[in-house]
Amino acid sequence: MPMTITEKILAAHAGSGAVRPGEFLYADVDIALGNDITAPIAIERLAQAGIERVWDAERIALVPDHFTPAKDIASAQQAKVLRDFAHRHHLKHYWEVGQVGIEHALLPEQGVVGPGDLIIGADSHTCTYGALGAFATGVGSTDLAAAMAIGKVWLRVPESMRFRFTGTRGPWVGGKDLILKTIGEIGVSGALYRAMEFTGPAIEALPMDDRFTMCNMAIEAGAKSGIIAPDSRTRAYVKGRLEREARYYASDADAAYAAEFQWDVTGLEPLVACPNLPQNVKPVSALGQVRLDQVVIGSCTNGRLSDLEVAARLLKGRKVADGLRCLVFPATPTIEREALRAGYLETFLEAGAVVSPPTCGPCLGGHMGVLAEGEVALATTNRNFTGRMGHPKSAVYLSNPAVAAASAITGRITHPDEVAG
Repeated sequence: MPMTITEKILAAHAGSGAVRPGEFLYADVDIALGNDITAPIAIERLAQAGIERVWDAERIALVPDHFTPAKDIASAQQAKVLRDFAHRHHLKHYWEVGQVGIEHALLPEQGVVGPGDLIIGADSHTCTYGALGAFATGVGSTDLAAAMAIGKVWLRVPESMRFRFTGTRGPWVGGKDLILKTIGEIGVSGALYRAMEFTGPAIEALPMDDRFTMCNMAIEAGAKSGIIAPDSRTRAYVKGRLEREARYYASDADAAYAAEFQWDVTGLEPLVACPNLPQNVKPVSALGQVRLDQVVIGSCTNGRLSDLEVAARLLKGRKVADGLRCLVFPATPTIEREALRAGYLETFLEAGAVVSPPTCGPCLGGHMGVLAEGEVALATTNRNFTGRMGHPKSAVYLSNPAVAAASAITGRITHPDEVAG
C-alpha cells in the first residue's frame, strides 16, 4: 500500500510491512532524549520502578541546556541529577557545561540523530530533527522513562499533511518566515497530532539550517512531527558526521494526505508573529511603530551559524539602539567558536550586544534575559505565549534573525531593508 515518509519510518521501526493513520503500535526507538527539566522526572520514575539498568547506554542523550550554567540552587540540583545518572550508567551522549549546547542544535551537529531515525524526546521541540528525514516527536517524562528502560515507544500513527512551497524567496526571507506563514494560515491547532510534511521547489532550495527552523516550529501548529524528505543537501550534511548508517525514505507518489496546501513564496516579505500566539502573523512592514526593550537572537530555532551571520552582517559598524538590550545566544560551542573565528562575536560586542554561552536561557523565561512587567521583546525563538519570556504582562514578538538585528539597531520592529539601505 502507498505510504508517506512518516508512515514508512514508523512501519520500519514497528517491524511491520505497512501502517495506517490511527493505528496504535509499539516502535523501536533510536534515540531517547531528556534535558535538565524533564530528565530528572524520568530518572525518578526509573528509580520508583526499581529499574537499575538502562536499555542502551549509547542511545540515551541527556542534555543540561535549559537552566545551565546553573542559575540557582534548584537548577544546580537538577543538573546534578543528570550528571550523576549519566556517569553511573556510562552514557555516551552526555555533555557538561563547556561542551553542551541547546539540545535541538547539538544532536544533529554531533551526528547523534539522522535520516530514518525514530527519536523521542521529553521536550516538545524534538520535532526539529524531522529536517533530516527522521520521525522525531516530543513525549512526556514518563514515556521517556519507559524508553530509557526498554527502548520502545507506544504511539498512534499520525495522519500526514503536505505543505508545498513554490517560487523564490526574497533576500531576507528564510525558513522562519515559511513556517510562520504556515502557522498563520492554519493556526496553532491546524495540524493537531498530524505529521507536517514540507515539500516543493522552495523547500529543496532551503539550506539545512532553515529546514531545522521549519521543523522545530511544527509543534507550534499542534503537530506530532514535522518532516522534510532527505535530498542531496541532507546527505551532504550527515556525511562524515552521522554515527550510524543513514536510512533514507520518501513518500510514495500516491500516498494519502489528510490535507494539502500550496503557497508561492515569491514576493513574501519577512513575517512577525505578534503576541500572544505564533498564529498572529503580520508582515514586518505593518509593525514599524512597535517599540522594543529587548531583542533576542538565538535559541534552538535560530541560533545556528547562518542565523548569526545574517545578524552580524546587519549589525556590522552599527550600534544597538539606546535603551535596548540585545542578547545573542549561539546554539552550541561549535557554532560559538565558528562565529568567533568569523568575527561575528566581535561585531555583536562592538555593536553593544551581549553574547551568552549556549543555553535556552530567556526562551522559556528561564534566565539570561527574563522580561519585566510591561516590557516588549522581539525574539528569534519559537513561542510568544503570555508570560513565556518572563512577566505575564510582558509581550513577545517572533521574527527571523535579519528582522531581529535590524530592529535592535532602530529600537522598533524594522524591515532589514531600512537598515541595509
